[in-house]
Amino acid sequence: MSADTCPSCGRGLDAHDRHIRFTLPDPVLDLPDQERTPDTWLSHGTPRESVMMQVPGAGAFVRVLLPVQLDGGYRVTFGAWLAIHPAQLQSTFAVWWEPEYTDLRLEGFLANKIAPWGLLAAPVIATVRNADETPYLTESPDPTLSAVLTNPWPHDEILAHLPD
Repeated sequence: MSADTCPSCGRGLDAHDRHIRFTLPDPVLDLPDQERTPDTWLSHGTPRESVMMQVPGAGAFVRVLLPVQLDGGYRVTFGAWLAIHPAQLQSTFAVWWEPEYTDLRLEGFLANKIAPWGLLAAPVIATVRNADETPYLTESPDPTLSAVLTNPWPHDEILAHLPD
């Protein structure tokens, strides 16, 4: 085994600190025109660049980070979407680039399926840990999502479900 191979799972160490970014929330993927639905609003030019979007027939969404701890001090971070009440979108946008951003607290539902757990529509709270970063999912009344947020996971259990 080489120095850049994990002794626990045999995968390359570069696979252990990964960032997976979802382009669209799952409810938007289910629409025939997806983000091209008439009257869609994006915070930036494309869904991949955007940190917020509102799509008729799907809802309002904010980008969030879901860090998953792996055994051995490694981490996989999912750039996912949080479904929020549409009335929250304007106030969220108003503080996103302001000093008040650090106090932002969003309650909503996870808007992406996260393998291997699923978790679509799990209730969750997102808070800002760093003024220069997207809000992190920090707590959930859902027992599975709460475990994902707080427990380290075996490499094979998570890495086997990620795209190469």
